[in-house]
Amino acid sequence: MSETTAKADTPLRRAILGSLVGTSLEWYDFFLYGSAAALVFNEVFFPSFDPLTGTLLSFLTFAIGFIARPIGGVLAGHYGDRFGRKKVLLFTVSLMGASTVAIGLIPTYATIGIAAPILLIIIRLAQGFALGGEWAGGALMIAERAPAARRGFLTSFVQVGVPIGTLVSTAVLYLMSSVLSREAFVQWGWRVPFLLSVVVVAIGIYIRRQVAETPAFTETKERDRGTRAPILTLLRTQPIDVLRVIGIRAGADIVYYLLVTFLLTYVTTTLGLPRNVGLLATLIGAGMQLFTYPAFAALSDRYGRRKVTVFGAAGAFVWMFVFFPLVDTKSTGLIVLAVLGGLLFHSAMYGVQASWICELFDTQHRYSGASLGYQLSGIVGGSLAPTIAVALLQVSHSTTLVVAYVCAAIALVLVTALLTRETRGGELRDLGTTTTVESAS
Repeated sequence: MSETTAKADTPLRRAILGSLVGTSLEWYDFFLYGSAAALVFNEVFFPSFDPLTGTLLSFLTFAIGFIARPIGGVLAGHYGDRFGRKKVLLFTVSLMGASTVAIGLIPTYATIGIAAPILLIIIRLAQGFALGGEWAGGALMIAERAPAARRGFLTSFVQVGVPIGTLVSTAVLYLMSSVLSREAFVQWGWRVPFLLSVVVVAIGIYIRRQVAETPAFTETKERDRGTRAPILTLLRTQPIDVLRVIGIRAGADIVYYLLVTFLLTYVTTTLGLPRNVGLLATLIGAGMQLFTYPAFAALSDRYGRRKVTVFGAAGAFVWMFVFFPLVDTKSTGLIVLAVLGGLLFHSAMYGVQASWICELFDTQHRYSGASLGYQLSGIVGGSLAPTIAVALLQVSHSTTLVVAYVCAAIALVLVTALLTRETRGGELRDLGTTTTVESAS
């Protein structure tokens, strides 16, 4: 590689590193909450209820974070489209870190009574607000620099932040729950992973300060093509694309939270297995997705975003009929296999989304469009997925309704993907206003 090429690639490499690290930290914080809600929050914040009902209430506080995500997404999109992607990303990572540390410091129900879950809900709202602006900004920092032929693969490193965050948060919880007694873990051990955010958020802020603003945004500002109200322009010109994002995203979200969050409750509360069994399956699955996200994204650069997504949705639909029979064997190996199979097909759906979603919107309101669609889909999909799954399990005393719920969500992904235009290989400045891109058909 020549010196000129190396210098040209430096901003892109910094953008990839900044987005990867920042997104990993954000998802570490967010998934840490989900895992703790499944394992310990029922005892710490809702001790007066039976274990399953306490877990259900814990998952409701988990869902509350999703309510704040569209609000954060709209505000982040507004300021990101008007004043720059970088400034917003520095704010989101700082707020997420502060919120997570605060959770680690909340007194328990036994100490301050009802004030404990109230504080938990308030801080959870701040977490959701921060995450609402994170994903789209990280994706745009890469997508608006990446060459068209490799945009899917390079932008997928934003998605890789999800399994890294899952892997690290689950690993820390796994370690703490393994070396401590149940009493010690409930009393103070669960707090340690939350307090560790002090260190990791400092690293994230440092890295993001080194990343320059994207050329696409800079060009738009220089030409004075920005709008005062990007979200209003978006809703006037591309409302159907926002709905397409929701359709593609929501089902994939539901699959993921079933495999990662609901599984932890199911294997411990329903099957009576040690909590480490579910954590181990999640760890191995997250490790696999470090590679499967970029792999499927690279395939989308060759064969198209739509084809890869359809493959993932069809595979996940079939796998749902295999998943619970494998888990119900109570065999650790087969439980791991059940999770791996589900996450493999999820990778095909999720790995291509960063590039596909960014490619659907114009530069002037791309941050707003990507944020709003992505975060609204979180409410429809992932926010209530664990809660609905637990409720269906309580009502039916079997997993039949849970499978039906997830399969209906996957069918939505399949239909929406087939109705969404292919964008692979197009120039980013043109894709938002192009009704069809046939180069990858």
